[in-house]
Amino acid sequence: MDCEHQQVWGRPMGAPLEHNVAGCAKVAPILQRIGDKWSILIVAMLSGGPRRFNELKRAIGGISQRMLTLSLRGLERDGLVTRTVTPTIPPRVDYALTPLGQSLEGPVSAISNWASAHHGAIEEARRRFDAARDDA
Repeated sequence: MDCEHQQVWGRPMGAPLEHNVAGCAKVAPILQRIGDKWSILIVAMLSGGPRRFNELKRAIGGISQRMLTLSLRGLERDGLVTRTVTPTIPPRVDYALTPLGQSLEGPVSAISNWASAHHGAIEEARRRFDAARDDA
């Protein structure tokens, strides 16, 4: 992490949070990219190796062709994904994680495991919240 963020991200659990405006401004666009649900799913899919566009589209339910294209371009721009075109008829296009993208595999896996482990508790909290709102 950037030195400016160690007081935010590297702080001991329970320690007071210090806000560093300049540091936050630097990482906000990066967190926006890698925190996007489509980007997380793309990184997860590519962690198993290179994939073609239509393979990704089929595997990631609910993503439109346009959104997949935009997400892949953004990840490529940020240096997380490579796009390789093989000159065949039709052209073959493969997407793969770069070494920088591969460094996201651990955090993405941790988030996925956390979501799986706490899915039931979150669903129950949502039911209680919605019921309380309906009763009001």
